Amino acid sequence: MRVVVAGSSGLIGTALKESLTADGHDVIALVRREARGADESAWDPRGGAVDHELLASADVVVNLAGASIGDKRLTDSYAEVVLQSRLDATGTLARALAAVEFTGLLLQGSAMGYYGDRGEDSLTERSGAGTTLLASIVSQWEAAAQPALDAGVRTVFARTGLVLAPHGGFAERLLPLVRRGLLRSLGKGDAWHAWITLHDHIRALRFLVDSDHVGAVNVIAPASVRDAHLIRAMSEAAGRSPGLPAPAWALRLAIGPAVEDLLSSQKATPGVLARLGFAWDHPYIDAAARWVIGAR
Repeated sequence: MRVVVAGSSGLIGTALKESLTADGHDVIALVRREARGADESAWDPRGGAVDHELLASADVVVNLAGASIGDKRLTDSYAEVVLQSRLDATGTLARALAAVEFTGLLLQGSAMGYYGDRGEDSLTERSGAGTTLLASIVSQWEAAAQPALDAGVRTVFARTGLVLAPHGGFAERLLPLVRRGLLRSLGKGDAWHAWITLHDHIRALRFLVDSDHVGAVNVIAPASVRDAHLIRAMSEAAGRSPGLPAPAWALRLAIGPAVEDLLSSQKATPGVLARLGFAWDHPYIDAAARWVIGAR
């Protein structure tokens, strides 16, 4: 199987590329510089340039490209960078796939931020978009794939929750505090988090490739957990007692406007994955936390 991956240098992209390559698949990364080997292809998402012949030869195109949301303060100006980078990448790929009459799968990155802050609502793939800044970004991100949909390309929107891994992502920012017993919760601790381990996330993406599903998928574990429960599970796995809550004002000062989405409540279920018969290796947060802490 030939897989073309945009955004292969991030946490998920790196792990997915390694998993596919280990199983003997032909994986080619789209890079925004000169290609350095047969496993890379240069592209310019901002300018709309990509190798059409390469895309036409692929069985799967995975789009995870876009400026990082968690690494910088999500000011108005940086929010525009985050949005535009996703629109450029997704639009370029979607138009190119339509032009070459692509017959494979577009596995399109997305995020649980699509739903916004929904309190105690039970969210499924049929729930509508939220009203937060990130919800607006994710909604427009998904909409940018419309040219591919109009052309009949099978498209899956992988709405990613908090990805727990021993390195990178959400857990990397929390682990130093957790290991020192300095964190009990983010804010009040009553917000719901939809989460998944990196291990299961990669397995789920590959499972979706082999399915016939079209549309949105909540790529998360079966049971969302409240913030305080997540932190407690991580603390216990590290052999520590939870510390003090991190007040919302301190998080806003340290992280900026992006914290509003970190404090958002999303009590969601992975209805599509469950219906298709996906089996999680880490379905519950306590086992997941032990994997994260012990995998170092």
